[in-house]
Amino acid sequence: LIQPVAMDEGLRFAIREGGRTVGAGRVTKIIK
Repeated sequence: LIQPVAMDEGLRFAIREGGRTVGAGRVTKIIK
């Protein structure tokens, strides 16, 4: 990632590159 992002368990997210979605998911467990 270009910059850190705060995330909580259960949060859905999408990873975009050049305006196109290249990945998506949901945070299931925080390990750190």
